[in-house]
Amino acid sequence: MISLKSKKTKKGTRRANYRPKKRLEGRWDYFVHFCRRFGLVLGVLVLTLWLGGWLYLSGSFGKAGRWAQNEIIEASADSGFKVQNIMVEGRVYTDPNVLLGLVNMREGDPLFAFNPREAKDLIERISWVKSVSVERRLPDTIYIELTERTPLALYQRKSGSVLIDAEGQALTDFKLERFGDLITVSGTGANKEAALLLSLLESEPDVRQYVRTAEWVGKRRWNLVTQNGTEIRLPEQDVGLALRHLAIANEDKALLLQDITYIDLRHAGRIILKSKPGEVKEYKAGFAGGKNL
Repeated sequence: MISLKSKKTKKGTRRANYRPKKRLEGRWDYFVHFCRRFGLVLGVLVLTLWLGGWLYLSGSFGKAGRWAQNEIIEASADSGFKVQNIMVEGRVYTDPNVLLGLVNMREGDPLFAFNPREAKDLIERISWVKSVSVERRLPDTIYIELTERTPLALYQRKSGSVLIDAEGQALTDFKLERFGDLITVSGTGANKEAALLLSLLESEPDVRQYVRTAEWVGKRRWNLVTQNGTEIRLPEQDVGLALRHLAIANEDKALLLQDITYIDLRHAGRIILKSKPGEVKEYKAGFAGGKNL
């Protein structure tokens, strides 16, 4: 046996040195070939998924596109992606039957046949809805999160009363007796001005409890009417201060329980009263517990 170690070295490349290089080049060629094949398969897969998604979302290519879209939806349903639940959070006043009608999906329908964007656009048209989020939640749920508008007052229009929110947005004119504890406002533009007035009244609950209606007069100031028919004439400016004066006077003299035709708060530092028999009285308004009345 001839030992390679004992064999004399000849000029040129030895075979022992050549073989590892050949094996290395062979492995590199295989790696490149594998990447090319894998890249081709990956590209085809990505193209297929992209085309399928595009056809699904756009319904392109006419009948062929719709057919492919339907096939994708049906295949997803066969894989278990079917509607089993419709969850709604934040609903208080919105009619659930209207919501279900706009969603237009039944139990067992393919989940991917439901379009959240279209449903969102439709639900936002409901007067009660301020904002809405609509999602598919895999594998079987449609989820709707509502932010509803808050009832503020009843707005008396020529065509009848309507419920409004703080932005003056009309909410409903259906079954308004449910909101009988709210103040009724009237006058041109009263729906836009009511929020500020009511926030000031909420700061004076001893006055607010007696007020039933409010009229926006001349697009500049309010007249309030109490349960027993007393008219409270508010100033254009410093409405909060005027209500504070009235609250103090009422605490001391129980003005809002007396038989009074009107209470005029339009004059700074004074409260002018007219009783129903016709007597007019004038008081000084102050914060000393009503002692100066």
